[in-house]
Amino acid sequence: MKNTFMYLFIFSLLINVFLYVNSNKILKAKDAEVVRMKENLKASNVAIDSLKASDYFSIETDQDAQDYFYNKNLDYPKVMAKVNEDLNSLNTNKSGNKLVPYESIEGKPFIINKAKMLNHRWIIAEYSNSNLWGQVLIKYFHNDDKPTDFETVETVMYEKQLKK
Repeated sequence: MKNTFMYLFIFSLLINVFLYVNSNKILKAKDAEVVRMKENLKASNVAIDSLKASDYFSIETDQDAQDYFYNKNLDYPKVMAKVNEDLNSLNTNKSGNKLVPYESIEGKPFIINKAKMLNHRWIIAEYSNSNLWGQVLIKYFHNDDKPTDFETVETVMYEKQLKK
């Protein structure tokens, strides 16, 4: 009987040692995982902050620009849609978009490809003729019952890149 108790004692001691070692390994692995997750979270927060900073000039995040339209009893998403529609309708002209002050080159007119409303008064847009491209800063004045009035403030055209 003494041998049985001794064997049980040794067996329970071995199981306890095994459980202790195993739980320590699991704990260290989980601690390492927590550290990795904290680093990933920190990197994600930095990325989110940089995205917020890069989207600073946008009517979606500019409460003052939104309030400008709300004070006139206008819904800014509807205004944005109308202004974009009016801007894109200028691309239908055969000589190109009138907001891009460059003549057609090689028979290819300049049209606006992408535009972003910065606030209640300015738009920045990218234009091209499939070979050359640039950007244009546009001042706009929203009209409820007629097309939006646009005025080109400044443009920049990039040099054609030579293929290496």
